[in-house]
Amino acid sequence: MSLLEVTDLTKHYPVRQGIVMARQVGTVRAVDGVSFRIERGETLALVGESGCGKSTTARLVLRLIEPTSGTVRFDGQEVSGAALRTLRRRVQVVFQDPYASLNPRLRVGETIAEPMEVHGIGDAKSREARVQELLRLVGLAPFHAQRYPHEFSGGQRQRIGIARALAVQPDLIVCDEPVSALDVSIQAQVVNLLKDLQRQFGLSYLFIAHDLAVVRHMADRVAVMYLGQIVETAPKRDLFAAPRHPYTRALLRAIPHPDPRRRGQVTPLGGDVPSPMNPPSGCRFHTRCPFVQDICRKEEPVLRDIAAGTRVACHLADTLPPFEAEIGEGLSAVATKRLALYAAAKDRRASGIR
Repeated sequence: MSLLEVTDLTKHYPVRQGIVMARQVGTVRAVDGVSFRIERGETLALVGESGCGKSTTARLVLRLIEPTSGTVRFDGQEVSGAALRTLRRRVQVVFQDPYASLNPRLRVGETIAEPMEVHGIGDAKSREARVQELLRLVGLAPFHAQRYPHEFSGGQRQRIGIARALAVQPDLIVCDEPVSALDVSIQAQVVNLLKDLQRQFGLSYLFIAHDLAVVRHMADRVAVMYLGQIVETAPKRDLFAAPRHPYTRALLRAIPHPDPRRRGQVTPLGGDVPSPMNPPSGCRFHTRCPFVQDICRKEEPVLRDIAAGTRVACHLADTLPPFEAEIGEGLSAVATKRLALYAAAKDRRASGIR
């Protein structure tokens, strides 16, 4: 049984016109029939362009917003009503912005202790000891508990956010682009910290990111979203080696190649993302797809199994030409450099250098 199962999750926002007698003139299909699962101890990365619905999906899983339709099952139990309180304790979140996600009026110790107070965990003395333990765990010192958020750097604030998420001993942490607001060297430290914590506590992650080099380092499986729908899911190794959906290929092509002689050889994906108020008929990607056929304009593809662990929503997935090897080589070179940076950051952490 999977830890998290999401089935046909949908979120539509009505668009209204007028002030007094506002009437609905349209619907924004922010998330439109998303399904996926996360196993215990697994990291599922959710990737796609800005505005495709990744963060909305995360908030639906957390029930920070109510879905229009669909179900979320956590540990076999549908999340609704009385089950929500259990979900709040077992599923936590690390937000994208380390500056906006912390209350500037609370000391760090109060911020980390607050979830334990809400869920009635321990007494004041045990919570204080737990706060100090968590601060050490994320690479900060116990005396930092008495400081305010404005006294910390962005990377330190994100460590505080991670400590807060760990306070109630969750099973799943939703990481909503946790490193995108940080510079590369700090990203390395935070990514290594997340992986260390996963090994230590058996955590599962729903990891939302734009940086595919980070995804390649963090994820076990990858789900690709486009215009509110998942178009491909696959194990990390398979997706980066042989992507089966044209949009996934376009995302990989967008990664800068470290060899300057090859940087101008790839034609970027043309066109703009269609409006989620009026998505195209058939395949939503057909207006930008270089392989488009008549069937793509008429019939919406379903997410189907085409290989072990790989599901693709594309009529032409079985007939596409092989993925260009040089793109994979370029990604490998970028990822190798990034991994070297992560390893250096880990060595500095082990030696006590922050």
